[in-house]
Amino acid sequence: MVCWLAACDRAGRTTAASEAHEREAASSPKASEAPTNRVDIPAAVRQNLGITFAKVESRKVSQTLRVPGRFELLPTARREYRAPLGGRIELLVGQYQPVEAGTPLYRIEGASWRDLHEQIVGTQAVVDSMGPLREAHRRHEASLADKVSLWEDRLKQLDELRSVGGGSASQWTEARATLNATQAELADVMEKDAELQAQQRQAEAQLRTLMSRRELLVRGSACAGLRSEGRDARLEDQASDAGLSSLAVCALAPGVVEVLGVTPGGVVEEHGHVLTVVQPEQIRFRARALQADLGRLRDGLPALIAPSLGGQIPQQDAMAGELRIGLSADADERTIDLLVVPTQRAPWARAGVSAQLEIELAGGTEELAIPMSAVVRDGTRAIIFRRDPKDADKVIRMEADLGLSDGRWVVIQSGVMEGDEIVLGGNFQLMLATSGTTEKAGHFHSDGTFHEGNH
Repeated sequence: MVCWLAACDRAGRTTAASEAHEREAASSPKASEAPTNRVDIPAAVRQNLGITFAKVESRKVSQTLRVPGRFELLPTARREYRAPLGGRIELLVGQYQPVEAGTPLYRIEGASWRDLHEQIVGTQAVVDSMGPLREAHRRHEASLADKVSLWEDRLKQLDELRSVGGGSASQWTEARATLNATQAELADVMEKDAELQAQQRQAEAQLRTLMSRRELLVRGSACAGLRSEGRDARLEDQASDAGLSSLAVCALAPGVVEVLGVTPGGVVEEHGHVLTVVQPEQIRFRARALQADLGRLRDGLPALIAPSLGGQIPQQDAMAGELRIGLSADADERTIDLLVVPTQRAPWARAGVSAQLEIELAGGTEELAIPMSAVVRDGTRAIIFRRDPKDADKVIRMEADLGLSDGRWVVIQSGVMEGDEIVLGGNFQLMLATSGTTEKAGHFHSDGTFHEGNH
């Protein structure tokens, strides 16, 4: 039978029309119809009473191990940003500020950054000057080589003249001396060219080292190309050959600024800590189980991370994952750590939040179960409220046929099907309103008050 929902006179005053309506309703055939255990809960009532629902699920209640624990950040969730150079820090972000990859975090102004560019410029000038200088030495060397060749020919001619009784000994001596001097000068020039070549290679190696250091600093800052991407027009071009007065450092990955290791305008040494960025979504769950349960646990068992009871988080908003047993146990506490990394993170999961770890042990059969908090006691009877499958604005009061419980879920042996919705939040108010009146029809008003009967 469908209950009638009508407005009551909240002021306690009954008009003549309403009295006539009640007398007519009492004398009508509908007043003699069979009573019902259904209760009207329109949307306004559900909102005022805070009524929520939980679905009937198939669970291995008898083979579920539940242990408390809390979420913690993964070791890789934090990234420290340290000063690649010593100098004064200008912070560009604040604590707890979300940042994306490439967001400017801070700038370093220091003499070492300017000195690096000055060294690059000076070394580049040396390398550039070595080319023309060595070219001049090569020309000088070629000229001396030609001169040596000419004096060798001259000395050969004088030798031929002397062999036939001609020529002058003084001419031969002078030619020999000139040849020896030219050869010595050529050797000096060749030695000088070798020194210039060594200096050039040394300068080029030093330039490559300085350029590599600058490139490493620029790449490590993660700010290269920001101007072209238009993220921050204030940033200077880090790859410019001109000397820069400051170096900007950007975020390598998205996250939230957790710790500031220096105040704005503070001075840090090289490799000093500047700030820390954390990725709050990189979490895992750590629980502590008794060592006596080790015989039932193994790596890879399916596990659920469920929110703690008594809060506003739906019990169905749990996260699945695989169990990993800790490497070592606590001999004093007789416990061992259990770790689970959820495959998908729910919005309520964050570091430090406590929850329950539910581990499905091997064996056991699945049975229909509902949360223990969905069951309320009316005297000695266990009561649940099932949502009417034919009318979402009604619930049916039922005496629960309960079975085994693990402290959080309880087996329900009859009266429900998998997928049925059971009142979870607001069930105590429903029980109080219908206590001892399971055979009476009734309805709620939008202010949360309950009235028996149809009117």
